[in-house]
Formats: sequence, C-alpha cells, structure tokens
Amino acid sequence: MAEIEKRIRSRRPAGRRLVQLYAALLYNANLKGFISGKLYAGPAKNLCVPGLNCYSCPGAVAACPLGALQNALAASRHTTGWYVFGILLLFGVTLGRTVCGWLCPFGLIQELLHKIPSPKIRKSRFTRILSLLKYVILAVFVIEIPLYFAIRNNVPMPAFCKYICPAGTLEGAVVLLTNPANSDLRMGLGALFTQKIVILAVVVLACVFCYRTFCRFICPLGALYGLFNRFSLTGIRVDDSRCTRCGACVRTCEMDIRQPGDRECISCGKCVDRCARGAISLQCGKITLKGPDTGEDAPASRQKKRRGIIRALWCILLALLVLAVVYFNFIDVPREPAQAAASPEAEQAGSAAVGFRVGEQLGDFTCTLMDGSEFRLADTRGKAVFINQWSTSCGPCVEELPYFEQLQEAHPDIVVLAFHCQPELTPDAATYIAENGWDSWQLRFAVDTEDERLLSIIGGDMSMPRTVVLNRRGEVIYNQVGRISPERLSDLLEKAESP
Repeated sequence: MAEIEKRIRSRRPAGRRLVQLYAALLYNANLKGFISGKLYAGPAKNLCVPGLNCYSCPGAVAACPLGALQNALAASRHTTGWYVFGILLLFGVTLGRTVCGWLCPFGLIQELLHKIPSPKIRKSRFTRILSLLKYVILAVFVIEIPLYFAIRNNVPMPAFCKYICPAGTLEGAVVLLTNPANSDLRMGLGALFTQKIVILAVVVLACVFCYRTFCRFICPLGALYGLFNRFSLTGIRVDDSRCTRCGACVRTCEMDIRQPGDRECISCGKCVDRCARGAISLQCGKITLKGPDTGEDAPASRQKKRRGIIRALWCILLALLVLAVVYFNFIDVPREPAQAAASPEAEQAGSAAVGFRVGEQLGDFTCTLMDGSEFRLADTRGKAVFINQWSTSCGPCVEELPYFEQLQEAHPDIVVLAFHCQPELTPDAATYIAENGWDSWQLRFAVDTEDERLLSIIGGDMSMPRTVVLNRRGEVIYNQVGRISPERLSDLLEKAESP
C-alpha cells in the first residue's frame, strides 16, 4: 500500500501546475463562448487579469493588462489611463514575475509544449543576451509606437497585439476562426493574419526545444513585471547566512537568471528544492509559501497544520471558480438583441421577418446623428444601406472608416451610417472625429446610447469592427465582424443593389 501511495503522489500534478490551470480556467470562465464563438462583453471585461490572456478569446471574462496598457497609451492624447497604470503597478509591487510562473495561461501552454520529447536547447550566454529582446519589444511595440500614433496621427495602434502577440493569435484568432459559427470571418483574412500565424508557429515549435521561449525572449508583460522583482511583495528570497554561493540554483534553473529573484526569475520555486542548504524560499511578505520549513523535513505538527490550511484554501478557490462559471454562463447572460418593429411600409409590403440575420429585415430605428439631424432607417427604403460599428479604441475600425467614406462619395445614392458603440469607454467621439477632419465627410456619424441601443438592433456585441449591409428592401444580406476591404465593399454594394 505504501508503494502504491508513493506512486500516486509522484504522479500527482504539482501545486504550481494546479494553480496555473486554475488561473487559466478563471480567466476564461465564459465557457459558453467557446461553443457559441461569441465574446463576453459584460462589465467584468473592463477589468484586467494579472497574466497574459487575450481579450478576444471567446472564454475571456476580463481584459489583458498588456492590451489595456496599449489602449491607454493610444488614448493618452485625450485621457490618462490611471486605472491601467494603477493596476499594473499593483500587480508589479505585489506579485512581480510570480505572475509569469504561476498565473499566466500562455506560460502553462509553453511548459506543456516543452514536455514533448525532443533535444533541448540549454541556456547559455547567447540566451541571456537574447533575453534582453523583450525589453526592446516593450519599449518599441508597447510604448513608443502606440504613443507615436496617438500623439501624431490620433489613431489607436496596439502594435504588439496587432503585429506580434502569439498568445492573442492562438487564444483569440485561432479559437474564433475554428468555430463553425464564425466561418464567414475567414473571408477577411489577409497578409497580416498569415504573418501572425507564422510567428505563432515559430514560437510553438521553439517552445518544444527551448524552455518558455516566448517568456524569455519576447513577452513585454514579463519584462514589465521583471522590473518589480527586486522589491515585489511575493517572490524568491535568499538567506545569505545559509547560502554558500555554490551556484546549483542558477545552473538548474531553466530561465536566464544570474541569481534567484532577479528580473528573469519567474518564482516557480524549483530552486527551493535544489538548494541543499535550505537557503532559498518563496515568500509573500513574511509568509513562507515554499521553503525548508514547509517541506517534508518540517515537524509533523507543522506539516499537518499546513496541509489543513492548503486544503481550506483550495476549497475556497474552487468555490470561487464554480461561482465564476455559474455567473458568467448562467447569470450574466446578455439580453437578447432588441427586435425593433418593422416600418409600416414594410409591413404593408409583407416583407421578410424582422431581425438582424441574413435574409431578415432589419427593424426600423431612429437615432440622432452627431450633426444634430435625425436618421430614420425607414426613410432609406429603396436604397442600399451600410451600417458600420466602430470605436476610437479599435485600430482596425479607424483604419477602415475611410473605405466607407470613399464608398459614400463614389455612390451618393446609397446610405452609410457609422455608429460609435463605446461612448462610456473612449474619448469623446465627436472631438475625435473633428480632430481627424472627418466632420466634413459625407458619412453619417452617430453614437450609440442606452436609449437607442443600435448595437442590440444589429445583433452585435463588443467585437469590432462589424459591418451590416441591407439591400433596397431593407433585408440583411451581410452581418459580420472583421476587417473589410474596398473590394469587398464594392462586391456587397453590387449584391445589395441587385433586383
């Protein structure tokens, strides 16, 4: 029996692995999103989790701190993102790179990939030098480029998320695109998506041979947290009175550390087990989370008390996870999109059922445009109508708005309405439009409000940009999220105007 019990214990997942899995589940508690292919858009999405977890993952219930930082810098010309800066400072001071070792889902994925049997690349002087690359990426792609575009061009540019982030490609793009409900999104893919898929493939392959490739050489969030490692509340501590400077901890560590607890240390705690002198521990303030006085050599009474505390803590955490899953999947359910009434003219004509899906007639609505005039959808019958959902915080939205203006200029007989769907989260849209000189456009601009709820009428969520196209009878022929090209707009116009 003792031998069987020993085997079971040896194959049981380590405590850190369980915490990593727990964090991944908690960050992505919107499990129904993986089935429906829709993003969660509730109030929790305004908050940030500590680790790298893509905002566009269907299961994500909160924002990624790295994406939030880039958006805050992009909006710096108008507002100061005190919340984002404050939360990053809080995570840095309390946890440091412990977040990377314990609370990052993409870190867990990398470690599992590294378990695949293959030749392994050992750390060296070259990998230590290469580990500095992530600080360059932090400075250029997370700070400099978003600030440059915000100050000079007044355009949001989350450069790291857009051009590099393999975590976002895997958790967001790949998961969304493999869902049958989002099959139409694949039509809008282009060279940028191919570039990001290549980056993802290179990182995934590299992680098989090299431990935590992304964390060590690329991740700017890890670089940011690493700056706090020296004085963070939680992290690896070395008792100098016991340490003999044998270097066993540095040699056995798979990260590019020079000493335990430096900026490359992710506080995984492996060095605690390697130290023969018991000089290393994982501390949270004065509380020892892992150390010589918490292991198998500790007094039996202390071990028993510790096991009791750990069991109680896990019960609390599991209860919290269950509550989160129940809340995000069964309680915080978005209201069904409003089914606006069909216009009297449409009812008399006996047209298609009212709705926002292809083949249905979009219900009539009235909204106030930014120039003060009133827009009523029923007045557009007999014309092709393009409705674009956008936001000043959405880089792809801002990039494609000129395409809609060009379409409107080339075809004055059609109607193009662009409504800003985040008035409470972004700089004043009217000011933004005026600063970019868009107020002289023929495009009709509106801001969605709690009263009008255009977002609900078109069946949208906070995924952007979204384009809805109506034919001359007011029927929906296209309703999709994703980038759209001028060529695609021309094709849709031809379809909308066909008899």
